Amino acid sequence: MLQQLHEKGLRAEHMYAAGMVSIALSLTSWVLSKKLEKAGTERADRWGIFVGEWAPTFIALGNGLKMYEK
Repeated sequence: MLQQLHEKGLRAEHMYAAGMVSIALSLTSWVLSKKLEKAGTERADRWGIFVGEWAPTFIALGNGLKMYEK
């Protein structure tokens, strides 16, 4: 899988950037959900956690690609 990602042009830096964007998107979705929806903090927490779970995946892929690139 890492070889295919590498052949498609994805590099470790891209995955690390996606992880950082995911963290920012998690915080943004939590704040917006909390302020704009009337469902309360519980729903905002679920949105933030859902999006926040992507970051470790992107970072792990970045680590794998970094090892593959060496």
